[in-house]
Formats: sequence, C-alpha cells, structure tokens
Amino acid sequence: MQPVFERLHESLQEVLVHRLGWDDLREVQEKTYLAVSGGNDVLVIAPTAGGKTEAALIPVTDGILSGGLSGVACIYLSPLKALINDQEERFNAFSIPCGLEVAKWHGDVPKGDRSWARGEPPHFLLITPESLEVMLQEENLIGDLRSLRYVIIDEVHAFVESERGVHLKVLLDRLDRCAKKRVQRIGLSATVGNPEEILSWLSGRRGGKELVRVPVPPREKHFSFVVEGDEQKRMQALAGVIAGKKAIVFVNSRKEAEEISRALKGRVEHLSVHHSSLSPQMRRAAEEAFSREGSACIISTSTLELGIDIGDLDIVVQVGNPGTVSSFLQRMGRTGRRGKPPHVACILKDRFELLCMAAVIECASKKEVEPLIPQEKPYNVLVQQVLLETVRSRRTSKRRILEYIRGLSPFGGIPPGDVDLLVEHLARAGFFIRDGDLLMPGPGAEQLFGRSNWKDLYSVIRGGGEFRAVTPDGEVVGKLDSRFVAARAGESFSLGGSSWTMVKSDESHNLVVVVPGGDQKVGVFWTGTRAGISPVVCRGIQRIVARGRSSLPLPEERAEELESELARFPPVRSRGLYLFERPAARTTEVVVQSFRGEQYNGVLSRMLGHFLGKPARLKFSDLEVTVSGLKKEDGMDRVHRALSAIQELSLEEAGEILPLPAPDHWKFGQALPGAMLRDMALADFYHLDRFCDSIRKEKVYQIDAGSPS
Repeated sequence: MQPVFERLHESLQEVLVHRLGWDDLREVQEKTYLAVSGGNDVLVIAPTAGGKTEAALIPVTDGILSGGLSGVACIYLSPLKALINDQEERFNAFSIPCGLEVAKWHGDVPKGDRSWARGEPPHFLLITPESLEVMLQEENLIGDLRSLRYVIIDEVHAFVESERGVHLKVLLDRLDRCAKKRVQRIGLSATVGNPEEILSWLSGRRGGKELVRVPVPPREKHFSFVVEGDEQKRMQALAGVIAGKKAIVFVNSRKEAEEISRALKGRVEHLSVHHSSLSPQMRRAAEEAFSREGSACIISTSTLELGIDIGDLDIVVQVGNPGTVSSFLQRMGRTGRRGKPPHVACILKDRFELLCMAAVIECASKKEVEPLIPQEKPYNVLVQQVLLETVRSRRTSKRRILEYIRGLSPFGGIPPGDVDLLVEHLARAGFFIRDGDLLMPGPGAEQLFGRSNWKDLYSVIRGGGEFRAVTPDGEVVGKLDSRFVAARAGESFSLGGSSWTMVKSDESHNLVVVVPGGDQKVGVFWTGTRAGISPVVCRGIQRIVARGRSSLPLPEERAEELESELARFPPVRSRGLYLFERPAARTTEVVVQSFRGEQYNGVLSRMLGHFLGKPARLKFSDLEVTVSGLKKEDGMDRVHRALSAIQELSLEEAGEILPLPAPDHWKFGQALPGAMLRDMALADFYHLDRFCDSIRKEKVYQIDAGSPS
C-alpha cells in the first residue's frame, strides 16, 4: 500500500516538507487520515501536544485541494475564543501556501471582520458555537455553507456534559441541513473514560464512525510534594520551586489565582495571570510573555488546560488537588516535551490534599479517567431552539416548529406531544402571541430575551452576575463579580497581577470604570461553586484507605504524613458504604462514608433528611454524609434503616422526595412548564437514575469496635 505521506496532494506535501520540516506523519496522523478519507465520522483521542490538530488538518486540507472545493468547506468549532486565536496561525500555516483562505468569527473579532464579501467565502471558518448560531441567522451567508464537507470540533470533552454540548449537537444537525448532505464530523479530545460512547454521541446514527486512539508509551515521570499549612511558608516554597524556570502554576479558582499572584509579586520574575475573567488582551499578553526566552511563570485556572500552545516549559505546579484525573492529565501534558520526562510539583496545604493528590496520580497511572455523561432531558435547549425558530421566522406555526425540531438528534427522544405541550405553554405564558394559527414572539419572550436584537437567545450560557471593568479610555480589563462591586465600591483591588481602583459603576449596563493604581489590599472574588472531587478520584481515595498506604514511591516524610491522615479513617474495604459513629462536641454524629463525590452525597443527604425528619441535621462533603441531632442509643440504627429505605425506593418515589431547583438555575427555565422542569432537574441536575441504580447495588457496612461486620 502506498504510504499515506505520498498520497497527499502535492501542495500539501510541499507545505509539510519545506515549511514544517516533515517527511513523514505520526501514527495518530496516519490513522486519522485513513479514517477521514474513508468518509467516517472520527474521534481522535490524544494527550496534549499529541498532534491532534494536524491529524485533522492534514486529511481535511488534502480533501479540499484534491476535490477542488470552494465555499466554506470546513468549519472549526472551538469552546474558547482564545483557542481560535491560537489556532489561527496553525491553520494559516497549512492553508495560505496552498492558496486556501482562513477566517475567524467570534465576539472579540471586530464586527466588520465577521463576514465576507459575497462570493468570496473562506475555505476554513474558525468559530464558536454561539457565533455559529448568530451566523446561521444570516440568510445571505447560509448559501456559502452548501459546499461544507467537514466540521472539526476541538476539545470535544469540554462540551459533552453541558448544555453547550446539546447546543453543539443541534448546530451540527443544522449544518447537515444547510449542506443538504452528511457533513463529516472530526472530534478532537484529550483522554476520556468512555471514548466509544463519546464517538457515538458525536456521530449519532448517521453512518460510519471510527475511533482513533494511539496508546501513549510508558515514560518516566517526576513528581514532588510540598505539604505546608502556613500560607506564607507555602508561598515561599512555591516561589522556590519555580525560580529560574518556565512554569505554569495551576490553581482551582480565579480567586486563588489572584491571591497567589499577589503573594508572589516581587519574588518571581515575569509573572502573569491567566483566567476567564481577564480580558482577551491580558490573557494574550500573558501567553506572549511566556513564549519569550528565559524564565517565566503563568498562574492559571483551567483556561490553559485546553490546547492553547504556549511552547515548552520546565515544570507544571499544581496548587491543591485538581479534582479530576482528566484535568490532571491535561495539566501534566503541558510539560515533558522534547524528550524530557514530565515534572509536576504539588503544593499542598494539608495531609488530606496529599491523600487526594496521591489518589489522582494512582488513578492516572491505571488509566482510570472520568467518563463523560451527556444530558438526557435537554429541555432548556429545546426552549432556546423553539424561541429562536419563532424569532427567525417572525410569524410561524406550531406545525413548522414541530418540523424544525423533528430530526434534531438531541430531541429525538422527546415525544412530539411534549413539544406540542411546550408550545401551548409558551403561548399561555405570554412568550408567544397568537394570530389565528400563526405564532409571534410575545412580551414574555421580549422581556427576558429580546434585548440587543435577541442576543440572549444565541447562547445557552447563563449570563449576568458580572460587571465589565473598563478604563476611562474604554479598554476592557476583565470582569468583576457583581457582589464584589457592590461590597467594595470605590476601593482598590488586584486583577491580572495589576492594581486597579474602582471609580464608578453603572448597574444598568453592568459596567464599572477602573483606573490603574491603588494599594491592592482587597482580594477580588467571584461567585461560584466548588467543583469538588470526582467520583473516580473518591474511589481512588477509598482504595488507598482500604490498603492503608499509597502505591506511589513517596519520600519518607510524605509517606508518614499520608499514614497519619489515613489513621483518621475507619477501617473500610475498597467498595461499599460505611456507617459509624464519630464523637462530637456535645453529642455523637453518625457518618455515612460513601467515597462517591459531592453530587452523589448531596442527593443521599436529601434522601436521608426525608426519612429521618427532625431533629436530624445533615451536611455532606465529597467523601461522606454526616448526621447530627439524633439520640445516641438509636441514632446509628435509624440511619441504617433510612439507608435501607432509600435502597428500596423506585425512581418515581425518589423523584418525589427531591426539591425542585429554582427555574432560573437554567437560562430558559422560566419558560418551561413545571412537569418538564422537574423531569429535566431529576435527570440532569440530580442524575437520579444513576444515583438509584448505584445505591441499590451498594452493600452497607455498620462499623462497630473498629471492624466491618
């Protein structure tokens, strides 16, 4: 068989040889070429810097050149605008020498540059899902999508579990409609726990699909651990770890990134901050500063986990535990290039964080990665699409809405009768106005979503709660939490490693004017929920507790600290729920040690509260549910009976116990009828079916006198 490299179009071969210095392809690129050229939908799984982008670009560019395709032949969909900016240069390197054009379209691109002259569409369009939704409203541009042949979806794992994933699937189906054919889908992803299922989610039932996954050969890895409870000493240790190196310091929140930036200021050269609330210009400046020669450090949240290329580095530092194996693998993949072994330094505040970090690394070594679970009842996105169809048409009918929804794969499991009921509810609630058999946008829809020419309908991401921070000259600095602005009006603060002072705020436009300078004593904060520890990591913790030690070759001091932490746990096995008493200040607590994660324990806590009633008081964390307020003589027995009752519940009975979250938890929740809102909450907020299936299989151990019975 002719080698893949020799089968490529001559112009593409020239680019690879003379511009990139390649005379052959990596294994992942050859396999992807064969899968794509065979007409299949493809999911490419490879670690950071594994050549995923080129693996997709090579067969797509070859197909466009060999087929002489015109119009928009390929759309590249990214979860981040910053990733599009980063990938633009890579696309240009392949395309421009071959006579192909590239354009990008997202909210940070000047409005005049977000389109193209009639008859001059680019071959490659780089765009976010939200901007693609906007583009699909432009009737004069849709014609240029008829030649569409490929869609590349980067960082697929960032979409799957969220409402953006549902929206993405809707957009992919609509692109098939625009092109009047099956457009090939090429997904690029980091390691996930269930790749075959994600491939099926991406492709659906449209025909051939293929998974491309090249095993990563075992290699040496270096880990180091600092455990220090004193914050100043911990920051001093961090400064020592990164001194003179190219380093990324990964943290788990924007607030923590800003705090560490202040703590390290003056101790570390070329220090930058990178997170989602900084302006694109500030994030780009951090990336460019890091790419220069010499030492440099970026303190980053998950924004640098995704495929933004910032070059080679000496070390990755993880402050606290990352919470998921997937996140850890992404972060570790930033180091260890050019033949060097990866080096991850873990800066931890206590022995529990050491235990969590050991569990993360053990799971990673066993290739145990979190599976991705798509949403089951995507009614929130259904409302968005129904409203969009009505706004797009201005005057439509129930029949046309049903025709539009029919065939969109995320809604395939929703009975047509339910869509009909939704439309009737929207009309009764004032979201639609009737004119005979025709429907038009009503005052309810206009009030909630009609601002700025219905801009709020184009995204399923909930907005609000943040103020844009701008200078008097109009330069955008970043975003501040509305609660922070209200509490600290007129004060100085630190953002992105620089000092700013609030001058005035405009609540009507969610705008705050800031000027450089100030004492930056105030720490900026954002409202948000802690991600917690994934069930995969929690089960890893349970295994370590069960065996009484970690399998990692820890230094003696760290091994002793871990042993001390493990002594705090009761004796458990590697599976099961464990019930025991824990002495408290004035009474005795009953603990259900589940090792199942905060989401699972939150549902379990609500269920236990229902069966125990007052005066039981419950709280939960990643590893356990704690019950207080019960009598010592029968408290454990009551909790045990409640657990047995929960295990016997049907799905319907369990659903009646759980409270319904407020409708504004979802962007379009206020437009949903109550029954659909509850079904969606039970499926995708509580994940009730998975909870019930799991707890029915669990064996409950009641621990007494130090051993399971």
